Amino acid sequence: MIYKNLMKIQIHKVKKDNKDIKQKGKGIFIMKMGIVGLPNVGKSTMFNAITKAGAECANYPFCTIEPNVGVVAVPDERLEKLANIYHPQKITPAVIEFVDIAGLVKGASHGEGLGNKFLSHIREVDSIIEVVRCFENSNIVHVDGNINPIRDIETINLELIFADIETIEKRLDSAKKKLKADKKYQTEIDLLEKVKQALEQGKPARILNLNEEEQEILKESFLLTMKPVLYICNVSEEQLTNIQEDEPVKQVIEYAKQENAQVIPLCVKIEEELASLEKEEQKEMLEALGLKESGLDKVVKASYDLLGLMSFLTAGEPEVRAWTIKKGTKAPKAAGKIHTDIERGFIRAEIVSYDDLIKEGSMNNVKDKGLIRLEGKEYVMQDGDVVLFRFNV
Repeated sequence: MIYKNLMKIQIHKVKKDNKDIKQKGKGIFIMKMGIVGLPNVGKSTMFNAITKAGAECANYPFCTIEPNVGVVAVPDERLEKLANIYHPQKITPAVIEFVDIAGLVKGASHGEGLGNKFLSHIREVDSIIEVVRCFENSNIVHVDGNINPIRDIETINLELIFADIETIEKRLDSAKKKLKADKKYQTEIDLLEKVKQALEQGKPARILNLNEEEQEILKESFLLTMKPVLYICNVSEEQLTNIQEDEPVKQVIEYAKQENAQVIPLCVKIEEELASLEKEEQKEMLEALGLKESGLDKVVKASYDLLGLMSFLTAGEPEVRAWTIKKGTKAPKAAGKIHTDIERGFIRAEIVSYDDLIKEGSMNNVKDKGLIRLEGKEYVMQDGDVVLFRFNV
């Protein structure tokens, strides 16, 4: 019910203007996750299942050339429970945009295969979901002839590293020329040299412990390996029965530790089947498999968290809604997600925790027990805050 309208996905090409993609209507801020991997690892099948978008999927390299894009609701049971209290006219969940990017091969950083397109599309996303095939199947072609998840991960990561080295070298040359006229560029040069050294050692830039000032300097370089990553192990149904002991999955988990990256094992084939079922049938199938939620729900939730996002909630008869903000956002900035006038004329935020509201059953009961907090401009919003903003313009 909650996601019915949003799951009628609007598919469009990435050629759409970035502003249209980032800001779809008042207050809706959408972050983009790029789904990447070698050809034939299950990227497009997973994308189809996540978005129910019907992206073309076939057993040969480069089936996906232009990326498909789908907007997906972030699963949030809180909205349904709030709807039971308020009986709103509509329910609006937080959303994330997923981009299915063409498969990559060795040499992409030098233009091999669809390398140039692949890299340009990655530059446009906020974060990366890297799909790794961990199962054998003689009927599905592997671009390198056999299954080796760590080799596959390193193939992609090295191509991104090579592209970043080229970017860093160009910026270094520019900074060194400017240094003659202005000594302030020495700080930038020192940072770029540090990043280049890490890249040349085969390490992504995201593992470097950079302070806020250094991160700000690097923003202009749009480094591919600075983007946070989530690894998806595409496994067989048989592997799922003993996933904790599965050797390929264990290898990926160990590899991901060096980047503090999360790993989610899932059977894309099962997820595709689940996505084709009605809600009650999905529930029955999950129970039969001994699962509490689908792997794709885990992917969407983990993607939201990977981007450093959270939701505050507004609730009333017109609408129950989750609003997307960055973790650490203060109350006035959060109010601006609803309308810039509310941020400009911010007076205070009246906040009740979601748990208190559900426990007491109504806003009147919450008020009677003194559980509403009045917070000012310095208040840092918490995930699940149910809020009413007071403002004057």
